[in-house]
Amino acid sequence: MNDFLIPGQLVTHPNQPDWGVGQVQSVINGKITVNFEEQGKVVINGSAIELNLVY
Repeated sequence: MNDFLIPGQLVTHPNQPDWGVGQVQSVINGKITVNFEEQGKVVINGSAIELNLVY
């Protein structure tokens, strides 16, 4: 899950649509740091949450 993500990509959180679009900052050992428009910087456990890629 989320193995395809790289810094700079845009994503949304499937359970938190009010956070808006976020930009991936880093992906390290399954921990994904994303800077969301409405929530700010959040570290997400990539094995628990499948982020949605924004095209």
